Amino acid sequence: MIKVSVLIITYNQKKFIREAIDSVLAQKTTFPIEILVGDDFSTDGTREIIQEYERQYPGLVIGVLHPHNMGKNGGINFLETLKLAKGEYYALIDGDDYLTNPLKLQKQADLLDAHPDYSMTFHNALITYEDGSPSHVLNGDDMKPFYTVDDLIGEDEIWFMATSSTMYRNSIKEYPTWFRESSSGDIPRLILKAKLGKIGYIPEVMSVYRKNRAGASFHDNYQNETFLRNRIQMYSDINRELDYRYNSILRRNMARYYRMMLDAKQYQDSYFRRARLAFKYLYMAKPSWDKAKDVIRNYIVPGPVAKLYSTLRLLPHR
Repeated sequence: MIKVSVLIITYNQKKFIREAIDSVLAQKTTFPIEILVGDDFSTDGTREIIQEYERQYPGLVIGVLHPHNMGKNGGINFLETLKLAKGEYYALIDGDDYLTNPLKLQKQADLLDAHPDYSMTFHNALITYEDGSPSHVLNGDDMKPFYTVDDLIGEDEIWFMATSSTMYRNSIKEYPTWFRESSSGDIPRLILKAKLGKIGYIPEVMSVYRKNRAGASFHDNYQNETFLRNRIQMYSDINRELDYRYNSILRRNMARYYRMMLDAKQYQDSYFRRARLAFKYLYMAKPSWDKAKDVIRNYIVPGPVAKLYSTLRLLPHR
């Protein structure tokens, strides 16, 4: 019986995919594993490398080679690959990340075995940058032994779990429709798992999260309306999923994206559309007067009026 299914989710990562697969093959466990490599119709030679590993490790490395690109930032690729997972648990790795401790899978599976109330577990990770920026660990010394939904909800986006550091109980048989529509798979997946139990933490660096310009971490465009509206919809769906228990916090979170949208390239030449967004932001965020004043002056008061007001203020008083 397969204990752990390792899901490697990839798209056009020929440069990195060997290191990802090799790092899983180097794992030492007391139980059988399988390695499912979900490829979202790569065109750079990634698929051929996966097929090479399939031939070399039959039955252990299994290519899930989709016949067309499914997009959604890897979310659909993940779901379709997960359908084939036979393991009691599954570990998740992006195709440009890799494991650094050969006991990672064993330690995480042992933790889940020992804590039936845990829905998943994660560990510390090293973040490296392809542009040469200094590497650093993701988590500090102030981490807790486990986390709950409360720890994942905030007015800002909360992220302290590298994808390559996670292992989950394979307990969700059907993910909700809204999950499939989100351009970010990690945040919704963590919320859904946290609903089912605690999230255990292992304070050891056992994987690398690689940031590179070809990777998903650089695809989030905070000046793009489509991305920002998808983020707003995602948090709206999370709000509904959690029965609006965190409504006030999540509304302020969503308001941040309306504020970002004011500077989106799609709104640069549209005063009325931008003004409507500004009112939406003010209504949802209820910001301090200083912040509200800036938004009113820069996005609501028409340009000629603002210019006239500034001119009048500079005129000498009689």
